[in-house]
Amino acid sequence: MSASNNQLDKKSQAWSALFSEPMSELVKRYTASVFFDQRMWRADIQGSLAHADMLAAQGIIGADDLAAIQRGMAQITEEIESGRFEWKLDLEDVHLNIEARLTQLVGDAGKRLHTGRSRNDQVASDVRLWLRSEIDNLAPLLADMQRALVAVAEKHTETVMPGFTHMQVAQPVSFAHHLLAYVEMFARDTERLADVRKRVNRLPLGAAALAGTSYPLDRERVAKALGFDGVCFNSLDAVSDRDFALEFSSFAAITMVHVSRLAEEIVLWMSQNFGFIDLADRYCTGSSIMPQKRNPDVAELARGKSGRVVGHLMGLITLMKGQPLTYNKDNQEDKEPLFDTVDTLRDTLRIMAEMVGGIVVKPDAMEQAALKGYATATDLADYLVKKGLPFRDAHEVVAHAVKQALQQGVDLSALPLDVLKGFHAAIGEDVYEVLTLRGSLNARNVLGGTAPAQVRAQIARHLARLAQTTT
Repeated sequence: MSASNNQLDKKSQAWSALFSEPMSELVKRYTASVFFDQRMWRADIQGSLAHADMLAAQGIIGADDLAAIQRGMAQITEEIESGRFEWKLDLEDVHLNIEARLTQLVGDAGKRLHTGRSRNDQVASDVRLWLRSEIDNLAPLLADMQRALVAVAEKHTETVMPGFTHMQVAQPVSFAHHLLAYVEMFARDTERLADVRKRVNRLPLGAAALAGTSYPLDRERVAKALGFDGVCFNSLDAVSDRDFALEFSSFAAITMVHVSRLAEEIVLWMSQNFGFIDLADRYCTGSSIMPQKRNPDVAELARGKSGRVVGHLMGLITLMKGQPLTYNKDNQEDKEPLFDTVDTLRDTLRIMAEMVGGIVVKPDAMEQAALKGYATATDLADYLVKKGLPFRDAHEVVAHAVKQALQQGVDLSALPLDVLKGFHAAIGEDVYEVLTLRGSLNARNVLGGTAPAQVRAQIARHLARLAQTTT
């Protein structure tokens, strides 16, 4: 590094004149963030240009300074995009690196850019700008996840599978109905994400270090230029608030829990013990020792990655819990978990949607599994209630019938009519209509139920909703 560049870097450290010795190399590496926060460079330049435009409009800097800043930032943008920009550890973070390079390029105009702001409100604004952009990129991925599930569901409204409680066969359900449960989860995640965006989209810039500034800033102008819904109204809160990051991380953790539940079922369904589905080879791996293995590694990794996202949420909450007002260096630790949360969620949603779209369903295996657990027992109880029995009495009658079927090793529908009538005289020949899997399915023709007619209505509702979401 030349002497002039070294001197320039020192001048970029606003506190350097106060100190009598340089920062140690260990402390420099320990406190620097440039090698992970540089991903916010575009947000930093965007915010700086809006700030500079406002300073010029307010007469705080001249038109020539604004033009120089705009020219310099255009060159810096080109350098970063082309990979020619030199990120320097000595300059600590993305903000000082860009400001130092701007000053190299345009001189005093670059030094005037920081008028009326602090890195405290600058970084808070940059994180919000960056996160808002990532939120807008995640929303279509959530829609794609739902579309993939709906596309499979459309083909399997009549496919019967066992519904489980306590991992025991409970009642027959449509496979499409089962998949639509996840569509509902991801739809709620979409709503949460949209709600989070509202609180992300408030501008801290203008709060300066913590108390505002003596310069006549027009904060609303900057907010409008950057597409914010408004400003943060308390300067102390503006620079120290990270609720928006916690809230986003909470959304992400909940979404990854939904992903993990789906992944867990895919792993189970693909196992030989279930055999409900198969996955394309491109989403599986083999074994180094067992040549017969096809392992659902993508689903297993998605399930595992939910842990890191939940962990990041816990880390961020812990990071904030002991901080007094206002800004503290602790907050440098908010970025890596937030960045990794976004990266993990984005990549997981993308690959899970692709994998779900390639699922091969095995209806016969599902139907056979539904026959194993006396899944129509509740239907028999409902049948007796409709014949006039109180439900608790009907429940007791069916329990005896199931016990008999268990002893004989047959399904309820295989018991002869005279045997069934022995449990209650109200049972007639029409009982076999309710003891079939599809009879059970069709009987649940209530809003939100598993009857194919209801499932098709829900598929239509989801398709109409998703059609309004741009990809």
